Amino acid sequence: MRAVSQAARTALGAGSPWVDTAPNYAHGRAHEELRPLLREYPTVRVATKAGFFTEEQGRTALTEGVLTRYETASRHSLERGFIRWQTERSLAALGRVDLVFVHNPEHHGHGLDRAALHWRVREAFAALEEFAHAGRIGGYGVATWSGLTSGAFSVPELLALARQAAGSAEHHFAGLQMPVSLIMDAPITQALNGGGPLVQAKDAGLITFGSAPLHGGALLEAMTPELVNFIRPGLSAAAAALLAAGSCPGLDVVLTSASTREHWDDAAKALAAPLTAQELRRVTDELAGE
Repeated sequence: MRAVSQAARTALGAGSPWVDTAPNYAHGRAHEELRPLLREYPTVRVATKAGFFTEEQGRTALTEGVLTRYETASRHSLERGFIRWQTERSLAALGRVDLVFVHNPEHHGHGLDRAALHWRVREAFAALEEFAHAGRIGGYGVATWSGLTSGAFSVPELLALARQAAGSAEHHFAGLQMPVSLIMDAPITQALNGGGPLVQAKDAGLITFGSAPLHGGALLEAMTPELVNFIRPGLSAAAAALLAAGSCPGLDVVLTSASTREHWDDAAKALAAPLTAQELRRVTDELAGE
């Protein structure tokens, strides 16, 4: 069994309510590997993405006339026709989808002014509104790495673009995904102070997802025994880092992966008792003072 399937089976077997994936994950194989698992766990909710594509997927899109040769070179597209095409393929591969995130739309903004980027995002939203209006997906959102911190767009702007894309109908913009960790901790400190994108998203009724809580594993090197003990004695380094991220006000879902049931249970046990806002502020203040 491939690694992505093993991680997913571990998570689903432990009762994870969400699976987060993308067409370009696992060298383009993630959707096909997940489908049989999703049949085993019919209540789990599924989020995928649209925007990035593998080289092979790009060749297929080129052959089918969805993208031009120039467009395939960037390995990322927000073109309305491409978003529609990629979402159709995701539905066919996975069988069902609850949320489709527009994947790192800021990546498409290189060389574009904000108005041009926002037009492209609105076009992508319009394509996804078609699927949501037809009942083929539950809704859509944005999964970003730096778009909210770089000023490429804000939560109110994304909501406005969704309203424009929906026209006279009710929009289906339903989720926001962004990095939340002790390394990328701005969302935590902003939320503790009653503001920032997570609070804005929650106030708008969106489901909020925190990605990269271990910062791709790099955070574990900084999790000294002293820091772990400061967060909560008795935890592993990974569980302490996840606990800090998962305790962020306004955050609904922490996206993580575990290779074994033991590691998953370790994380789930820690997250079951979040830090209070006061405890979390002590952690962020301690790190800010280092």
